[in-house]
Amino acid sequence: MNQLEQIYNNAAEHTKIKILEDADRYLGSKESMPSYKEYLSERFHYIDQIWVNVWLNKITAKISKHEKKKYLSEKGYDTENVDRKIINHLFRTEMRDYQPFNSLDWLNDLFENNNEAWAGRYENARAHYLHKAEEERLQRKKYRIREDIEKNIDEIIERDYSLLYLHVRHMASKQLVSDFRNKIRYQKAATFALEEKLEETGSFDAGDYTVMGEFLDELTGNIHKALYGGKGYFEYEAYYYVYKNHISGFLSDSLQSLVLQNLPHHLFEEYEEAYQKPLTGKSVKKLMAHTLQDLDESFFESIQEEYIEDLLRLADIPFDPEVHKDLLEKDIADRERKIAEELAEQQRKKEEEERMLEYIFGQEYSPSVERAKRYVLHIGETNTGKTHHALEGMKSAQSGMYLAPLRLLALEVYDKLNREGIPCSLKTGEEEKAVAGSEHLSSTVEMFYEKDYYDVIVIDEAQMITDKDRGFSWYKAITKANANEVHIIGSRSAKSMMLQLLGEADIELNEYSRDIPLEVEAKEFKFSHVRKGDALICFSRKRVLETASRLQQEGHSVSMIYGAMPPETRKKQVQRFTKGETSVIVSTDAIGMGLNLPIRRIVFLENDKFDGTKRRTLTSQEVKQIAGRAGRKGLYNIGKVAFTKDIKRMKALLEMEDAPVHSFAIAPTNTVFERFQRYYRDLGSFFELWDKFESPRGTKKAALTEERDLYERIRGTEIEAKLGLMDLYGFLHLPFSKKEHDLVRQWEETMYAIIDGEELPEPRIKNRNLEELELTYKAIGLHLLFLYRLEQRTEALYWERLREEISDHVHERLKTDIKELSRKCRKCGKKLPWEHEYQICDECHSSRSRRRYNYYRR
Repeated sequence: MNQLEQIYNNAAEHTKIKILEDADRYLGSKESMPSYKEYLSERFHYIDQIWVNVWLNKITAKISKHEKKKYLSEKGYDTENVDRKIINHLFRTEMRDYQPFNSLDWLNDLFENNNEAWAGRYENARAHYLHKAEEERLQRKKYRIREDIEKNIDEIIERDYSLLYLHVRHMASKQLVSDFRNKIRYQKAATFALEEKLEETGSFDAGDYTVMGEFLDELTGNIHKALYGGKGYFEYEAYYYVYKNHISGFLSDSLQSLVLQNLPHHLFEEYEEAYQKPLTGKSVKKLMAHTLQDLDESFFESIQEEYIEDLLRLADIPFDPEVHKDLLEKDIADRERKIAEELAEQQRKKEEEERMLEYIFGQEYSPSVERAKRYVLHIGETNTGKTHHALEGMKSAQSGMYLAPLRLLALEVYDKLNREGIPCSLKTGEEEKAVAGSEHLSSTVEMFYEKDYYDVIVIDEAQMITDKDRGFSWYKAITKANANEVHIIGSRSAKSMMLQLLGEADIELNEYSRDIPLEVEAKEFKFSHVRKGDALICFSRKRVLETASRLQQEGHSVSMIYGAMPPETRKKQVQRFTKGETSVIVSTDAIGMGLNLPIRRIVFLENDKFDGTKRRTLTSQEVKQIAGRAGRKGLYNIGKVAFTKDIKRMKALLEMEDAPVHSFAIAPTNTVFERFQRYYRDLGSFFELWDKFESPRGTKKAALTEERDLYERIRGTEIEAKLGLMDLYGFLHLPFSKKEHDLVRQWEETMYAIIDGEELPEPRIKNRNLEELELTYKAIGLHLLFLYRLEQRTEALYWERLREEISDHVHERLKTDIKELSRKCRKCGKKLPWEHEYQICDECHSSRSRRRYNYYRR
């Protein structure tokens, strides 16, 4: 440890300094010189301890942890994985007796037999002590004088506060009149946007402002330097700063004169005696700096609250304290009266608005069951036969309607009933298929119309009532179903909500459990484990296609399901799997709703999904809904479930007891719009009121985000001017993918064609690749939504046939396009291994990390 000698010498010198400082403090406090022996007798213990403290502190601070551990190891200590504090304690213990410095011997050498040196030390220490004591006395005197002066300043301000404000008010009024007469008004602009030239808008008009604070936001046209967060920035100047500086300058000068004229004479004398200079205006400004700042803020705040008309009237009245005081009191009384009137008017408007909101919205969303004579609840897990039993009740009825959450399920029931010899029509918004002699209808839940009567109505996936955007369709269907018997199908989580909604109605409750148990595999899934009957689940179209391509390249025959896939194509993909033409299916969570397939094992390739806002872990209900598709009675009597990671956590989600849903979604209805139109005629006002309306307990409002976004595109245009409010909202509410730019543009072009009385623009047909075909399918679907809404059914038939052809093309392209598909780095295009976890290669990731490192180093 070659540092020890240097540290030791430094500690010894530091110890000597501290001992001499102690001696000086001791000697200086004595009126007569004590002997050296007297000093030692009183300060021996302190002198003896100084070395130990200085030495241990320096050696601990200067020696590195590594050197300490090395030294302790040489002494026989085990220092591996030992806390830093313990290392320091052991090291200090070992160092305590290392070559002690004999402080007493060193001090004795200086003073024991050298009375002259001791006396000289005393004279210097005593002189320093007395000088310091005198300085402290003077500082106390100065402090007392400052306190007396500041106290007098406060008393002067308190006495003349009203008079000062009257002066400030009169000054501000004269400045305001001058500015209104002589200054130019500029267009509002961001103060920091100096690159933008200010536009003149003419002269100021007093009628544009109520209080002074509103005028102070106007720009002067000049540029000034302002402080933000301690830094200076150049920006366009507002009158706020002009008037603030005027008031601050006026108060500083006025108060300075006022104080100098009214301070007691003895304070001037005491100040000059203590400071050896006279009390001047400059000194007074320093003494009243904080008080002046508070006064500035108070007066400027009061000026901002002044009515513009009061200040303009005041400017031409010569200043007389009594006259101006009377005017101020009158103006304050008038202002308080106006404020009271404004508050009363605001309260009246608020109460009127509350009554309006209650009339428009409040009465519509109180649960009340209508018309249906009997309700049959089918509650249970996925794949338990709930839908089958409900449909049996509908099939045997003279008339019936099935309400599906998805167009695909509506198509399935439509096909099923017609295959079984029960004529059934179809209505989904994008197509209408009328079957001769049909008394049954398969429909999406959004197509429900409460005035149509059926013997039996079946409402599927009732737990969707909680969905923030679509849930109200289920609420409306359940509570307003016009039928002798209503069958409601839902998960266990929906049970309490359904019973609450139905209240005292005649209810039959059927609860279902799986005949086929689910078994979670203990080992993490690998692609080499793929077997016939597996359904591999991931949560994006891209991942589905990549996974299917990988499986095909490894010799598996594959079906695919994802949300953007046309329902007809999805149906064909499912049929191939059901018939055994494919051995494996790769799907998004679209598989979890209504599809009963011969699945041996559900494999979760991912445990989280992007929900439109953020990436999050799957919920218990999502895991159950998907995993429940595993197993098929007579074929796979145990449903297998596998995960690629976090098996314990995902198994817990699967086995977790269903939490009951406690709220349902609400959305605008025709009745709401009819009531709204008694007050307003524009959708902008409607959306504002919808935001203000407080959703009743147990409900949550639909955000209407997509409708608002579309509305902003056509707000103030001919479309809004020429269409009735309910018609316009109906077009905004059309169910299409509003995140697709091409579809939004198509919607807008079609809207203009409608109001201009022209033929609807035909959808753009693109077929260069799979993605374009799927977008074309959606574009035709949107076109059909318009055609059926406008009752152009003949035209719709052509586009339905064309859409079927597009879905056939999608089906065929799925067979070919994914054969050579591979994972590629999104940055450089380099081919990635299938197992690569990220979307960029290691080289691109390293390059990006280096760039970030170099950026932060700069």
